[in-house]
Amino acid sequence: MDGVRPMVDMTTQLATLTLPNPVLTASGCAAAGRELHQFFDVAALGAVVTKSIMMRPRSGRATPRMAETPSGMLNSIGLQGPGIDAFIDTDLAWLAEHGARTVVSIAGGHTDEYVELARRLNGHPAVSMLEVNISCPNVESRGQVFACDAIASSRVIGAVRRAADPSLPVFAKLSPDVTDITLIARACADAGADGFSLINTLLGMVIDTDTMAPALGGGTGGLSGPAIRPVAVRCVWQVRRALPHLPILGMGGIRSGLDALQFVLAGASAVSVGTAVFGDPSAPVRVLAELEQALDDRGFAALADAVGYAHRRPADRLVPEAAEVAAG
Repeated sequence: MDGVRPMVDMTTQLATLTLPNPVLTASGCAAAGRELHQFFDVAALGAVVTKSIMMRPRSGRATPRMAETPSGMLNSIGLQGPGIDAFIDTDLAWLAEHGARTVVSIAGGHTDEYVELARRLNGHPAVSMLEVNISCPNVESRGQVFACDAIASSRVIGAVRRAADPSLPVFAKLSPDVTDITLIARACADAGADGFSLINTLLGMVIDTDTMAPALGGGTGGLSGPAIRPVAVRCVWQVRRALPHLPILGMGGIRSGLDALQFVLAGASAVSVGTAVFGDPSAPVRVLAELEQALDDRGFAALADAVGYAHRRPADRLVPEAAEVAAG
């Protein structure tokens, strides 16, 4: 484009929430955004997604907590955090002060904890959306992960939806570690989910061949980074096809605007950039600029026109510029 800035309408909708652009941070990769603010204005992003917060302070899992893998990394942080009271007083207050739109990720060991978190956040002007991280062990069911069971997922999402401010979108963050993610998604939709965050990390493990023991102090950990991107795109594609009326926040190994475009074409209305910030703290704003350029290069006047575009029949997959040429 010879240096001319693309003019693409980048606004997007996540249920009732309108965002100026579709690039967000990913939960757990930048705490509440304060660490990234020295590299760019966090208010320039569509929103900041906070690290999953729980009712009480948690020290997290044993060290080591991270291990590199080919094209990715494993983490076993264990939802370390200050608890909801300190989060509201410090992190949420800081985000509000800096004008950032905020998606608060909540997590719990049982349904009542999720409900109490939703209630505590009700009416707070800094909260734009709730992301319900149900990829946590359910202490009510012998430690089974909520997101791996349709009934448990439905119970949590339904309870949060009833407890939360009716005007606040509630998104279910789903795990890819299931046989059919659409079954879990349908259960959450039936319970009142306004959309989905896809995907959480995949469960993985690394063995240190020198110590001949697990490399992570907690044994297993969550795999993230480019290695999981094809899995994440597949999950977005499947849920979009199954539930096309509900918006998706896509994530999993996004490092560039073209990576983000894959998620958009598969059906995501917005994307979260996570692991990439460890090597490039300015990755979210770079990805945003690259995505806008990629959309412009393909003839899209608006991001919304590209959402789910790959689902169209081959005969209908003419981008606007190509369609004009064909018509002429």
